[in-house]
Amino acid sequence: MFTSDKYADIIYTDETMREGMQIEHAGISVQDKIALLDALSETGLKRIMVGSFVSAKYTPQMRHIEEIVTGFKPKPGVIYTALALNPRGHERAHEFMPPLSNEVSRRRPRLYCHMCDIFVRRNANKGQADEMATWRPTIEKAKAAGVKEATIGLNAIFGSNYIGDIDVALGMKMFALQHSLWDEAGITVKQIILSDPMGWCHPAKVTEYFTRIQQQWPQITDFTLHVHNTRGMATASIYAALLVLRKTDVLRLEGTVSGIGGCPYCGNGVATNMVPTEDLVHMLDGMGYKTGVRIDKLIDCVEMIEKMIGRQTLSHVSKTGPRPTDSKDFYDANMPFVETLGHAQHFRVGPSAYEGAISPWKEKVTSVYRDRIDQGLPAYELHGSFPWNESWVPQPGALANEPFNPTSPIQGPAQ
Repeated sequence: MFTSDKYADIIYTDETMREGMQIEHAGISVQDKIALLDALSETGLKRIMVGSFVSAKYTPQMRHIEEIVTGFKPKPGVIYTALALNPRGHERAHEFMPPLSNEVSRRRPRLYCHMCDIFVRRNANKGQADEMATWRPTIEKAKAAGVKEATIGLNAIFGSNYIGDIDVALGMKMFALQHSLWDEAGITVKQIILSDPMGWCHPAKVTEYFTRIQQQWPQITDFTLHVHNTRGMATASIYAALLVLRKTDVLRLEGTVSGIGGCPYCGNGVATNMVPTEDLVHMLDGMGYKTGVRIDKLIDCVEMIEKMIGRQTLSHVSKTGPRPTDSKDFYDANMPFVETLGHAQHFRVGPSAYEGAISPWKEKVTSVYRDRIDQGLPAYELHGSFPWNESWVPQPGALANEPFNPTSPIQGPAQ
């Protein structure tokens, strides 16, 4: 779990081996996949999905899931999960528990459907009505088992490539229908799932959904937001959710290292993408979250993935490195032009990355600010005099003849 003193806690699952690999070519070797899974285990991630127990006829990328599960080295403290969509899949997965976690048995019963009937027909060979037909049996089974809490959820909730935009009011009406069925059964809805397979998420919509959900059903404290980065909105959408959620809430998220992933049924192929794990962790680190995840290890995994799939991914932090916040990581003021992605890798490999690049400066680049940092001083003093009282800093007219106090408000001219 990623924890914060200010924002909702996050339960994060990395889906590189499942959602990431299911869209890539089926010829990636078992050995490479095992090596990647072992590398992911060393990053500090606490939840990793290892793949899917599904038909190899339709998802050949998962043909060797049993070999992968038996071949990797489980790391103590890491929860490993797998996807299973039918009874046969659950039987196959159960044979590998442990190291796989049996989370399905502990999951709240859920009412779930797709807002896009076309997508679910392409994806699961059934329609929305077939999904809804499972609702009553699910409720009756939950009542018989004495279940106290339940889940509601929608897929393709923001919009669809096949039927267009899904208005928030429509999604809320479908949620209300699901909620009322649980209310009728005397079972409290504690969890809600908003899923977005086709990359229609948008921060404004996420804000509206989460705000309305909290206003209408304040007892819901467990939120799942599954978003794809097809159109570059995933990270911003997650941030929008965190701004709305209460500190006492939990937000469940998924992503993939390097951002690979997608579904062959949505129409965008490998361009569907997910939020890159390393980019999300980088954002959360900057928000004060305690993630326990090493970005440098994640970036090593990105390099492995790009070699495996034979192309560059759309990850950002892996191309530039995280923000250098420690003075030992600050860039060399006298590095030459850095123009290519190869040059930019100097954050990982050092000056050899830009060897031979153009360097037009006739004199060494110097700065009093960098000199201060090298002396162990801050570049700027918030409550001190530097640089506010230096000769090169223009002073407001009323204060031109006296030192500027940066902690005092500047008064305008008398009226």
